[in-house]
Amino acid sequence: MSLGEIRFAHRQAHMVTAPGQNTFELAALIPGISGVQLQMNWRGENRSHPEVARVYKQQADRNGMLVPSIAGIWRPGETIFDRPIAEITLTNSIRMAEFFGATVILVALFAPNCPDMSDERSFVPVVNMLQNAAQRATDAGVTFALETSLTPADELKLLRLIDRPTVQSYYDPKNVEGYHPGQAVSGIETLGSHIVEFHLKNEDRLLQDVSPVDWPAALSAFQRIGYDGWYVFETEHASAERCIEDTRTNIAFVKGWLAKMR
Repeated sequence: MSLGEIRFAHRQAHMVTAPGQNTFELAALIPGISGVQLQMNWRGENRSHPEVARVYKQQADRNGMLVPSIAGIWRPGETIFDRPIAEITLTNSIRMAEFFGATVILVALFAPNCPDMSDERSFVPVVNMLQNAAQRATDAGVTFALETSLTPADELKLLRLIDRPTVQSYYDPKNVEGYHPGQAVSGIETLGSHIVEFHLKNEDRLLQDVSPVDWPAALSAFQRIGYDGWYVFETEHASAERCIEDTRTNIAFVKGWLAKMR
């Protein structure tokens, strides 16, 4: 993939809009951004409902923005272990992804909403549920991407047990480093081609600033595994203006390092 072919998006939950401005209008003002990772549940609104989704789809189309992935699928209190509710949530996320043309659904599984890979009573029901949901995902042409609090090795174990091409990994180096210090970069190669999308963030700081993640090393690791998906920023911003300027700077940082690796 050439530098010109890299696709950048920003997670909607971390974008701060100006009064009267919607997320897609803001995204259209950021040079290099062509997509928004849209939340399914946001401030009490469930965007998987057709009439609600239609409004956001019109906003995206009007501003020439794509929705590469859906995030925020769980409502407060929901977990992967509540099978009837979780199955409905996964089904609704597929419907929303189809409507927006998204190919990835971020399924956040952070402790305590995360299977214990040392306890079959914990992980077997999750494996079974995701195997069942995978068929619906396959039919819709979307992939469930698990973002977990497991070590990369344990996440790989979980994915191999599920053993479905439409259940893969959503990688967040900053989160991995927070849960498992020292594994952010090595985990990229551990999970390898299972990674279908990833987040770039350094809290409210630029990627080029001091960070728990060695971002040049992480970007190099993504190149080694042949990653060719979206680069999705999850940076925190104080204002719409900072969102524009910080993201512009972060894009230049990523492209600059990738250019050095070629």
